[in-house]
Amino acid sequence: MRIQSCLSVLALVLSGLAAQAQQVAFGGIRADISAPVEITSDTLSVNQADGSATFSGNVVIGQGDMRLQAQNVRVEYAQGDRTRIQKLHASGGVTLASAAEAAEAQEAVYEVTSGTIVLSGNVLLTQGANVMSGQKLTVDLSSGTGQMDGRVRTILQPGGN
Repeated sequence: MRIQSCLSVLALVLSGLAAQAQQVAFGGIRADISAPVEITSDTLSVNQADGSATFSGNVVIGQGDMRLQAQNVRVEYAQGDRTRIQKLHASGGVTLASAAEAAEAQEAVYEVTSGTIVLSGNVLLTQGANVMSGQKLTVDLSSGTGQMDGRVRTILQPGGN
C-alpha cells in the first residue's frame, strides 16, 4: 500500500507539472508592428548598392514596448521602397525584452512586415521565475505566441507565473 500511495502522489505531482508547462505562454513579448522602429547605435554604415544599412556598437532598437539590443544590426529595406524596413538581422549578444519577459541569443532575425522574430543560438527565455532554453525561439509579436526548438529545457517554479 505504501508504494502505491507514493506512486499516486508522484502521478499527481507530474500531472500538475504538465499543466504548468502547458500554461507557459509567450504573451509578454509583443509589439505593435505598425509602430515606428527607432534605432540608436555608435556607428552607421549605408550600402546604396544593396539597399542595406549596418548599425554597429551598442545597438538598441525600440518598437512600442519591445526593445532589442545587440552589437550589430543589419537593416534590409523593402524592394523598391527604401523608406520601409523589411528585415533586421541582429548579431553579437542579442537581447529581446518586454515588460514581462526577456530572451537572450547569439543572433536574431526580425521580419518587420510579418512581425516575426527568430532568435537562434543558445536561446534563454526568462518569464518571471520560469526559465526556458533551446537553440531556436520563434515569436509572433502580433499574437504573442511562440515556439522553442532544439533540445528544450524548462525550469518551472511551483506557484510561479
